[in-house]
Amino acid sequence: MAKVSVQPEDFDINTEIASIRGSRTDIGAIVTFTGTVRDVGGSLASMTLEHYPGMTERELENIASEAEKRWPLMGCRVIHRFGTLKPADNIVLVITLSAHRQAAFEAADFLMDFLKSRAPFWKKEDVGTDAVWVDAKETDENALERWKS
Repeated sequence: MAKVSVQPEDFDINTEIASIRGSRTDIGAIVTFTGTVRDVGGSLASMTLEHYPGMTERELENIASEAEKRWPLMGCRVIHRFGTLKPADNIVLVITLSAHRQAAFEAADFLMDFLKSRAPFWKKEDVGTDAVWVDAKETDENALERWKS
């Protein structure tokens, strides 16, 4: 069963891998994705992520459960941070473990497509003296189409 966390604290990738891998020797693929705060124009002071406790965790658990149904995963970990983050700070971590790389890669890709478009987070970018709420991108919504079946 996937382990999901919504937290303000940063995470350590190696610690998280070790916690879900344990002493297993039958895992052939470990895929990780780390999303960070990106400052495209050089003017981002911070990004604030808000969420509804309880609802957010349930939705992330549903997304991870769907990945576990679609692929033969041997482990799955999703961490999404909230609060005020600075450029280059970690936002999200997805780890998928499987006997073979294709399943691990596809499951991680699936998880990120759903996290980018369906996870109930609200993002506000602080740029200079302005604060702007960030809408979902059309490209993120379009990426979900390939997973419909």
